[in-house]
Amino acid sequence: ATMFSHEMEATTYGYSLTHNSIAVSFLLLILASISQKLTTEVPRLISQLFNSEIFIQIGDEDFKIPRDIFSSPGNSPNFFTLGFAAFFASPNEVFPGLARLGLTRPPSIIPPSVHNRSAHIFTEILHLLRGYPLHIRNEEHRAELIRDCRYFHLKGLEQTIILHHISYNIERQKSEIVLRLEDIRQSGISFVADVSPSDRSPLGGWVNYARPFVDENSSELIIEIGGENTKLELGTMRAEFHGDAKARITSLFQVIANKMNLPTTMPLGLMMASGGIGAQAVSPGNTPLSEDKVKVRIERDAHVLLDGDEYQLNGDGFETYGDDGAFSDRPVISQPLSATLSSTGSWPIMDTSIPKHITRPSSTQPPPRKRKRRGSLDEFGEWIIRKGQWRLHVQPRGDFIGAPQAMEIVLYAVKLDAVSGERGRNMLRGFLS
Repeated sequence: ATMFSHEMEATTYGYSLTHNSIAVSFLLLILASISQKLTTEVPRLISQLFNSEIFIQIGDEDFKIPRDIFSSPGNSPNFFTLGFAAFFASPNEVFPGLARLGLTRPPSIIPPSVHNRSAHIFTEILHLLRGYPLHIRNEEHRAELIRDCRYFHLKGLEQTIILHHISYNIERQKSEIVLRLEDIRQSGISFVADVSPSDRSPLGGWVNYARPFVDENSSELIIEIGGENTKLELGTMRAEFHGDAKARITSLFQVIANKMNLPTTMPLGLMMASGGIGAQAVSPGNTPLSEDKVKVRIERDAHVLLDGDEYQLNGDGFETYGDDGAFSDRPVISQPLSATLSSTGSWPIMDTSIPKHITRPSSTQPPPRKRKRRGSLDEFGEWIIRKGQWRLHVQPRGDFIGAPQAMEIVLYAVKLDAVSGERGRNMLRGFLS
């Protein structure tokens, strides 16, 4: 009995050992399978996690957008990548900007939510970011898009929305871009010198512009200035700017001077005594490229609308057409506006090869009426430019010929809508409906 009991215990013990070995082997097999799954599946899951869409609430709507939708030039960093960086993390930096040492748990992640923006406008912004064209209905619609692009810090998209026109001028053999003065950015400005002999320094050049993050090549800049902020003195051919236009023109001239590496016109000691550059009054005269009133030129190819009537420059001055195709009886300027002051201060005489009158391309045009004339430019007074387009030309100053780096900017008129004083402004004023 004793021997039998010992045999039973050994058998039971051996059975127990065999049973435990099978369990351990099975457990090891499970762990090996899990380890293999972790080795193959976890990197794939992590990759899917960091490449998946993110959820953003704008206004009262939820949006699911790809993570790389803001990857185009100029659109990153932006409001989302700076304010909600955890949603734009990478496997190498899960919580950007956060020290992970000493953390007991990961920080809480709340989906981005912006309640003070329009969901409808954000939908159109996403439509543009995906590369689709968008029909801009009116200027109010454009202003809403630009305002939200600036709020979300989408600089590249903003440059595609701003009002502009790019075309190729076959007469000048140049590409041109028309932009409003308030839409010009410092990084897009450049200066292109005129072609000159190799043994001489450039005589001047034209200001060019390329929209940042958008345009690969620059075009000749034509700025549009509106808001009735420009007063043109015909006697001196100088333009005086007011309001925001004056500050923007001053800033633009200073940027151009910096691009050309021109020195400041004020002595350093006087500048520091007056408080530095920031303490100077806002005026084009405080830049190296102009006086307080900017020099302008109006040539024959400029389109001029004065008090609602179209004018055209001929050899004697301005002429306008009547309803019957003939010249009207409006007084014209007897001196050519395309002339500029010489070094002696007098007006040069226009080339006599320029025709003395402008005719319409019609075989039935009646003979021109007799036109009144005025003796000098001073008698024609001042114009208020309601809206004007100008080219910017940099040239040596006439009173500093031969002096190094003595340059000035001249605004060349392209298209002007002007009124001749208060009466002309009131004539175009409408009644409230």
